[in-house]
Amino acid sequence: MIQQVPETVKKRILFVCIGNACRSQMAEGFATAYGSDVLIAASVGLSPATLLAPDTIRAMEEKNIEIREQFPKALRHLGKAHFDLVVNLSGSYLPPEFGDKILDWEVRDPIFLSYKEHCEVRDEIERQVMKLILEFRRAPGPKFRGFGSGRLEI
Repeated sequence: MIQQVPETVKKRILFVCIGNACRSQMAEGFATAYGSDVLIAASVGLSPATLLAPDTIRAMEEKNIEIREQFPKALRHLGKAHFDLVVNLSGSYLPPEFGDKILDWEVRDPIFLSYKEHCEVRDEIERQVMKLILEFRRAPGPKFRGFGSGRLEI
């Protein structure tokens, strides 16, 4: 059984791609579905598209993950949210406003690929996200610190 980590201890992860219509949306969907016990996921695009790619929605539905209500967004949509880690799927350099804790994943952009290739990209993202989640689960959690001396007055 997986124990739920308090919200204040969960890692806040931001997934970034070019249009926030495919890769980062899939990563956010997997992270939320599989890792909500250890992380809080969000996603943005460097140059957000107008809507999610239909093949992305369809590919994620095959994994029983619903992202239809998601929408492409830019970093400014998240306000002053702080992230413990930024996962860069864009293949591009990220500007300084994304912070200095950046993990680069080389993942093809599926926007113009066939549906079969789109699903291959989805599966690669799923593997990468699961690997990240497992790392967070293995990481030592906060240690309990008791209060007082531990002695009772008699």
